[in-house]
Amino acid sequence: MSTVFSKIIRGEISCYKVAEDESYFAFLDISPLKKGHVLVIPKEEVDYIFDLEQPKYTGLMLFAKRVAEAIKVSVPCKRVSMHVIGLEVPHAHIHLIPINSMNDCNFANDKLKLTKNEFDEVAKKIAENFV
Repeated sequence: MSTVFSKIIRGEISCYKVAEDESYFAFLDISPLKKGHVLVIPKEEVDYIFDLEQPKYTGLMLFAKRVAEAIKVSVPCKRVSMHVIGLEVPHAHIHLIPINSMNDCNFANDKLKLTKNEFDEVAKKIAENFV
């Protein structure tokens, strides 16, 4: 059965894409903790991140680093945090969250309610800075 993330990759569900290559995909979380909260996924459907083959795992981390660098220059923040939880969707994924304090990446916090224009604006900025 196809995951929601696979449907996003195929364009069956819309998203705010910030980066993509032949193996990986990054898009804004629609229930973000902070503006610029991005999900980075392999295009391959693998439930548990540590089940990825070594080259795919390494590639995912390198791709996530490039996305994090784009977030850092696009969204005012001290750092970009990285979290792998992997229980919400059965498709390996990394959360990249711009933070200024430890509390900014607390998943118990209320999620932001951004407008379509706010999502579009931050996605465009991150995409422009992705190298």
